[in-house]
Amino acid sequence: MWDDLALFAEVARKGSLTAAAEQGGSSVATLSRRMKALEASIGRPLFLHGRHGYALTTEGRELLRRTERMEAAAADITEWRDRPKGKHRVRISAGTWTAMMLAQHLDDFWKPECDWVPEFLQCELDMDIARREIDIGIRNRRPDQPWLAGRQTAQVHFAVYGRSADVPGWIGAAGDRAATPSARWIEAHYSDDIVTRANEAQLGMAMAQAGVGRIVLPTFIGEKASDLIRLSDPIEDLNSEQWLVCHHEGRHDPAIRQALTALARFLRSENRPAAA
Repeated sequence: MWDDLALFAEVARKGSLTAAAEQGGSSVATLSRRMKALEASIGRPLFLHGRHGYALTTEGRELLRRTERMEAAAADITEWRDRPKGKHRVRISAGTWTAMMLAQHLDDFWKPECDWVPEFLQCELDMDIARREIDIGIRNRRPDQPWLAGRQTAQVHFAVYGRSADVPGWIGAAGDRAATPSARWIEAHYSDDIVTRANEAQLGMAMAQAGVGRIVLPTFIGEKASDLIRLSDPIEDLNSEQWLVCHHEGRHDPAIRQALTALARFLRSENRPAAA
């Protein structure tokens, strides 16, 4: 039955058989048959079948919550089984600029003699904590899933930067970066003035430093970037909170708890880059 529940969770999260089939490699016909069999074995309707896809019933939402707890437990066992002997690695996910800041200031919150080893995964999109893709995520909002625990650390501010005030054009974003709040802000206000785009944050900053166009950066990066000056006050629409997020059970693991404490202390420190 566990295999059927895992398939059910994919269909529920994707909202359609086609998307779930593409993700998992099963055929649409196979998924349809197994979802009908699952509903029959449970004796409760799980989906509202209609033109908008496979929407969940109240019973379906409850089963998804319970199934995700099972997935999290299974991922936790797998991670424990595969954990290398010795110090516990703690996988930390952050966006480009926060990951860069952590790398540049590693010795401010971690020492080789610590009982844990940091492993950084830079990603603009949220990685899955429930499935143990990561142990700690640094995010711009409070977690809203019941299985996640969060700790607010700071406020992050953004402003416009360029090589000089005479630079007229803008540098937009492509790929995953196009979904970031700063990229959407540029599109909303200056889409007609975008002269080029970059899918990597550091590439965009390099072009701004070369005078190609203006760019929006977090102030903790922009204030220290060579060949760039601030061209605006902090952009109120982009002010955001910063949160350390982990699985509510994972936070009791000694290594993860130590990492959370060290990261929180650093991110709140008065010695971190200004206005972050």
